[in-house]
Parts: sequence; C-alpha cells; structure tokens
Amino acid sequence: MTTLEPRDTGVADVSGGSETRDMSTNTVLSRPFRSLSIGIVSVVLLIAFEATAVGTAMPVAARELDGVSLYAFAFSGYFTTSLFGMVLAGQWSDRRGPLGALTAGIGAFAAGLLLAGTASAMWVFIVGRAVQGFGGGLVIVALYVVVGRAYPERLRPSIMAAFAASWVVPSVVGPLASGAVTEHLGWRWVFIGIPVLVVFPLALALPQIRRRASGPVGEQGARAEQASFDRRRIRLALGISLGAGLLQYAAQDLRWVSLLPGAAGAALLVPAVRGLLPRGTYRAARGLPSVVLLRGVAAGSFVAAESFVPLMLVTQRGLSPTLAGFSLAAGGATWALGSWVQSRPRVAPYRERLMTLGMVLVAAAVATAPSVLIHAVPVWTVAVAWGFGCFGMGLVIASTSVLLLHLSAPEEAGANSAALQISDALANVLLLAAGGAAFAALGGGTVTHAATASSGSGAHPAAFAAVFLPMAGVALVGAWVTTRLRER
Repeated sequence: MTTLEPRDTGVADVSGGSETRDMSTNTVLSRPFRSLSIGIVSVVLLIAFEATAVGTAMPVAARELDGVSLYAFAFSGYFTTSLFGMVLAGQWSDRRGPLGALTAGIGAFAAGLLLAGTASAMWVFIVGRAVQGFGGGLVIVALYVVVGRAYPERLRPSIMAAFAASWVVPSVVGPLASGAVTEHLGWRWVFIGIPVLVVFPLALALPQIRRRASGPVGEQGARAEQASFDRRRIRLALGISLGAGLLQYAAQDLRWVSLLPGAAGAALLVPAVRGLLPRGTYRAARGLPSVVLLRGVAAGSFVAAESFVPLMLVTQRGLSPTLAGFSLAAGGATWALGSWVQSRPRVAPYRERLMTLGMVLVAAAVATAPSVLIHAVPVWTVAVAWGFGCFGMGLVIASTSVLLLHLSAPEEAGANSAALQISDALANVLLLAAGGAAFAALGGGTVTHAATASSGSGAHPAAFAAVFLPMAGVALVGAWVTTRLRER
C-alpha cells in the first residue's frame, strides 16, 4: 500500500519559549493547545446537542404546524443553505483567517434556532432552519481550517476523535431532555433554549483562534488577503444552493408541473458542482476526489435514513417522542468509539480497510432499521442496529477529515474543507429529496396524530421502507469508493 507524502502543515508557531521546547510530546490537552481544544470541541458540542435534541422534537413540531408532508424540508432546508455558507467560509478563511467566519456562523446558528422556535407556520419554521443551516455551514468549514492551521498533523486524528466524542453526552442527554421538554413544556422550548449554549464556546475559543489561526498563511495567503472574494465561486455557491432547493421542491410536489423547477434546479446544480468540487469527484478519481465523494455518500445515506427513524417509531410503533429519540442515543457513544479507533497511530496503515468496514456496517444498519415495521420485531432492534451503524460512521467521517487535511496545502485548506462539506451537505439534500419523494409518493405525508395514537394502524409502512432500503444501497457504493482513496 502506498503512503501519502506529508505536506507543510502551516501550523502557527506557539509563542512562548517553554511552550515550544518539545512539541513532539504534546497532546490536544497539553498546555499549548488546551484552551483551544476545549473551546472548539465546545462548539461541536453545541452543534451536536442541537442535532440530537431537534431531531427528537421534529415530528411533534411538524404535526402541530400541520406540516408532516413538508417534513423532509425541515432537514434539507438546513443543508441547502449550509452549502452557500460553506463556500463563503472557505473563501473567508483562506483570505482572512477562520475567526470572522466562525463568529458570524455561531450568530446565525443561534438566530435560526430562535426563528424556528417562535414559528407559527411550517414555512416560517423551515426558514428558521435555513438560517441555522447558513450559520452551520460557516462554522464547520472554519473549524476545519482551525484544525489544519493550529494543530500538527500527528494531533489531527485526535482532535477529530474529540469532535466525535463531543456527540456522546448530547446523544444520550439530548433525546431524553428534548423528549421531556417537548412533552411537558412544548417543542418550541427545545429550539429557544439551545442558543444559551453559544456564550461559552465564544468566550473560550475565539481568543485562542485569534492567536493561533487568524490571518492568511504564507506569501500566497498574504496575496489572497489583498484580493476580493472569488466572485465566480460565490456565484457557483448561489447556484448550488438555489439548484438544490429547486430539486427538493420538485421532489416533494409530485406533479407534472414540478418538472420545470426540477429541470431548472439540475441546470443550476450540475455546473456549480463541477466548479466547486475537485475534478473527477463523481467518477471517483483516486485520491482527494474520492475522499470528497466518500464523505457525501456516507453522510447522505446515513442522515437521510436517520431523519426518518424517529418518525417511523412514533407513527408505526406508537413510541413517545422521548423513547423514539432515545433509540438513537447509543449511537453517539459508538460513533465516538469508531472515531477513537481511527485516531490510534497503530491503525493508521489500515485506515482504508477500516473505512470499508465502516461503510459495510452503515449499509447493514440502514437495511435493518425498517425491520421494525413488522410488529413481531422488537423495537430495540433499531437501537442495536444504529449503534453498529454509528460505529461505522465514526470510522469513516473522522478518517475523511484526516485524509483531506493530509492532502491539502495550508493555503488550500479552506477551499478543500469547503469541498468536503459541500459533498456532505449536497448529498444530504439530494438523498433527502429522493427519500422524501418516495415517502410522499407512497402516502407517508398523510401520517396523522390519530395514526400515532393507534400505533400506526392507519399509516403507510411501505413509505418508510422506500426510504431506508435505497439508502442502504447507496452506503454499499460507499464501500467501493473506500478502495480508491489512495493515489497510485
């Protein structure tokens, strides 16, 4: 197996004589990195708590706002606007450093939560999720640039594992807390309460980012700082966001007239994708293009399936929102375990094999989940299957991040990180659109509160099977892509 030649990491020097004497023995929690690590992991903790808590409250919110038929929009609206945020953050970070993008992203993230939590109609709720997605897109790319600039290469797998570990507590506490708040206080408080978590990450992380990762890198970065944003890439970012939104709309409105916005969306999306992702991505060219493609295949298939798990358990098996959310709780721990495994130095030579195993586990978990549509199958089957699937995702997602930074020159970290996240979010949008279309076509949008109360007797089990089984097939494609991650 060939190895990747390491490039200049572009890590900022740590000021202070005693801090720089023996960087080879430092860990992510050693004194030079401690505050930065705690701060950026806290940002990820905020995002994790939002994802787990909001996912549990979503079925109730959609039902009360009379928007079950638009259920997929509540998720894809987030991913659609995040596409633009990612491209903007890549430009912003490469030219002026990640500090501004991260600050603006956290602010937009909190504003979107407040808008969704005060919504009186489903379309307002979706707009709030869209604002939140824009902020999330800014934040995630800025964080990758921070990791690429502030940490030496040997510590990057560990900080990525720490990102994954920060999902453990939210995965356990988030569904339980969200379910309890939803049942006793109302779903709105799940959204309104989360923004208070913004203060701590801002206070701790931003001063350290300003010190270690702000400004351009090297002479090329200094020249980039003097230049304005690449207007072509910004136009492509707008095209990819608008195109994804039009495709999502067409997929949810199953009429002949929807072919028009669908065609317009494809016309915008295809050239934008070709311009923003590495050449050869969608033919799985070896190296960086396949790393970017794998990220989308893995995240898209898993998230599209996971988005429908709580709704399936609530409407088909009569579970409360609390129990439905708790069925996914173990996944946070196993995801972190998978990410920890990939961070061990001794497994680095076997990274691609571990990623293949991870995608096989994801495919098996997604294919197993709809078995609970048969009432003889215990409900806890989903929890067990999702635990294995999340372990596989931990192996794959953290490893794609490590490989991307390894293959990127310092001045390219923002653009390449944006490409990775675009692949992730775009796959989420497209696969959610496909899953949502199949769900709506088979009558899934007619699920009502009455159906929930009767344990799904009036619902449509086939609508859920039409989401999960194709996503399992997509995950198997990802297993093949893992064989093309190394350049010859």
